[in-house]
Amino acid sequence: MLDPETILNAAPVADSFFGGFEEHIVRVPDGHVFCRIGGNGPALLLLHGYPQTSAMWHKVAPELARSHTVICADLRGYGRSAKPSSDDRHLPYSKRSMAGDLIALMDSLGHERFLIGAHDRGARVAHRLCADHPERAIALATLDIAPTREMYREADSAFAATYWHWYWLIQKAPFPERMIGHDPRAFLVRKCCSGSAGASPFVRQALEEYLDAFERPETIHASCEDYRAAYGVDIAHDDADTGKLQMPVLALWGAHGAIEAHFDCLALWRERAEQVEGFAVTGGHYLAEECPDAVLEAWRGFFAQSLAAI
Repeated sequence: MLDPETILNAAPVADSFFGGFEEHIVRVPDGHVFCRIGGNGPALLLLHGYPQTSAMWHKVAPELARSHTVICADLRGYGRSAKPSSDDRHLPYSKRSMAGDLIALMDSLGHERFLIGAHDRGARVAHRLCADHPERAIALATLDIAPTREMYREADSAFAATYWHWYWLIQKAPFPERMIGHDPRAFLVRKCCSGSAGASPFVRQALEEYLDAFERPETIHASCEDYRAAYGVDIAHDDADTGKLQMPVLALWGAHGAIEAHFDCLALWRERAEQVEGFAVTGGHYLAEECPDAVLEAWRGFFAQSLAAI
């Protein structure tokens, strides 16, 4: 069994960790959003995945900040952002509600239109933001997801064996919360450090932040609610969409990950968006930490092209 303290102690210490960025708590209607902000230029919102925080962008955000104002936000329910109470339909953790926090954040920061780069759960929130607020998003770049509705539709037993947490976390509260809460650090390293790259992508500063945030019962519960919403109300919202995304979409996924193994990523995205391009990169799931140079190369060109087109 993976030992969290052994993995943490073995993780390299990054020489620079969000150098030049400032930390902010921004009030929004349902609580607050924690974010890291740095750079100058067109606004770029970066959204993390499960069970991480905005710390996952530490390798790419400073480079992107050379040409953009980069806002790395903790999603509702994660990290240092608010964790509001939920309800029987899990509406407070629907991607629509989570995206609403980010629209309020960008309003508060004075960014009318912006680019989005997002990983995992953050990319699902970003998809809903683009669907609900198409006038706000210039372009969307995603890491290692296909759209939620289509993934559930196409999933088979082999995918379920790999993405076991999709089906575990949606179980009725407090069953998964109680089990995870017994040893949350062990759960997190089992989830994050047992893929194709092992624990190697994670620097100590980021891993400490992930572990510390996930020890809080309210974070465990909120993250389960995120998945419960995805299995229910989020699919209802996806089914109610009457058109496709019109902004450009760039989808990258890991050549060694579950998306490559189980789905036709571009075909599924083309059911949801008119302008889709993308490809697999050499890596697993945590691409911004495993292969940041590949992500940066693809994103810089895509964002520049998208800005030039407006």
